[in-house]
Amino acid sequence: MMPLTMADSGEELMIRKVGGNPDTRKFLESLGFVTGGTVTVINEIGGNVIVNVKESRVAVSKEMAMKIMV
Repeated sequence: MMPLTMADSGEELMIRKVGGNPDTRKFLESLGFVTGGTVTVINEIGGNVIVNVKESRVAVSKEMAMKIMV
């Protein structure tokens, strides 16, 4: 298991755990980051990560990406 920030671009990964406080988890889950779901890293710019999740392209900050374990 590793944080999303460590994933390589173009690799489809399974979300194993969403961490953080309850508000952070709820926010990430509302974006589609749910345990058991898949996520693909598209690009990483200055630590911020752009991903495909649930057929949507989403940008998350480095702090948020560190809470998503794949």
